[in-house]
Amino acid sequence: MEPIARTFSQNDWITITLIVSLLFPLIAKSFYYSRFFSFIILPFNNKYITMYTKKEKLFNWFHILMSIFQIINTTLFIFFIWRIYMPHAQVKNPFIFPLLLAGVFLFLSAKTMAQLFNGFIFNSYKTFNELIFKKLTYLNYSGIILFIANVLLTYVFIDSRIVVSIALILFLVINIIGWVTVLRNYQNFISSYFFYFILYLCALEIAPLFIIGSFLK
Repeated sequence: MEPIARTFSQNDWITITLIVSLLFPLIAKSFYYSRFFSFIILPFNNKYITMYTKKEKLFNWFHILMSIFQIINTTLFIFFIWRIYMPHAQVKNPFIFPLLLAGVFLFLSAKTMAQLFNGFIFNSYKTFNELIFKKLTYLNYSGIILFIANVLLTYVFIDSRIVVSIALILFLVINIIGWVTVLRNYQNFISSYFFYFILYLCALEIAPLFIIGSFLK
């Protein structure tokens, strides 16, 4: 008998990653059942934002679990974009995904900490906390879209640019809804600090996007 080399396809670790990411919303659903279903209908009903903005805010287990789910699927989606649009040789490195995961985590953490620090500087920590909670809630919800896209890109429409485009559009739509909600709810606060709000947009919202775009290029 001749030994047969067994090779593992790239889908093996992607499958494991998808399953691991799915554990976090399942845990959130188990421990926070009513909150989870309010979260699921977020784009169609503002109940979740209304009920939970004034309560536990950023540092609560439900929000943390859904944030981990979102970060994993955002990273995996970025990996798919990299694999589809970049030369194939660049994604054979087994450390690409862990490096991307660390990068996404550090980026979101640093951005959140910087925004909270702004709250301390302007003596508006509570307002900034609520504002960040709302934005991150919509970002976490968009993680569901990216999870579905990741499944499709792995098993159904493998490396489909159409799926990537549709997922990106839905991702943007959900987060634009979040931004519109924030602007509508905090228009008096924003108008009082309009100049600082513009600086905040340029430094913490727009500039990071340009940095990421330059990195991808």
